[in-house]
Amino acid sequence: MADRDTERRGGGRRRHETARLDQPREAVRRWLPRPTVDKETFGVLSEAFARWMGTAQFLVLMTVFVGLWLAWNTFLPPSAQFDPRAQNYTLLTLILSLQASYAAPLILLAQNRQDNRDRVAIESDRARDERNLADTEFLTREVASLRLATRDNATRDFVRSELRSLLEEMEERGYLRTPEPTDDTDDEASSA
Repeated sequence: MADRDTERRGGGRRRHETARLDQPREAVRRWLPRPTVDKETFGVLSEAFARWMGTAQFLVLMTVFVGLWLAWNTFLPPSAQFDPRAQNYTLLTLILSLQASYAAPLILLAQNRQDNRDRVAIESDRARDERNLADTEFLTREVASLRLATRDNATRDFVRSELRSLLEEMEERGYLRTPEPTDDTDDEASSA
């Protein structure tokens, strides 16, 4: 009866059920074992190899290798040649193609890792720049508020200059008279 209900509603039972979280997975047998490779170690090694391939040492060694290969297979007797000139150095071409086919993905892997490092560095620089900008804006606001606050307060130098100008103005108008020297000093000396 239950089978008829499911056939009417959904057209039959599902062949592959979705994975349930409350049940352990069944072990799946693989035809070939998967090698376990540490991605970080492989990435570091590939970067080191890609860096070495970009050096003059690699170019010189590769040139010496190809030169020795060509000299061996060109100038030695045909019985000693393992990749004869008559076959257009087929083995050398195969080796160089194989080296290039492995070098290109390793170089791309190294570039991707460098791009990831650059992206992280750019994001941290951007975050640091945003913090610096926020700090600078805060300090600018604080300095502006201090300037506004100090404009209302009279400084000591300002008060002194205002008092001097008032004294000079009062002296010019005659409100203040400078005392004239008197002979009081002579009277005090004689009384003693």
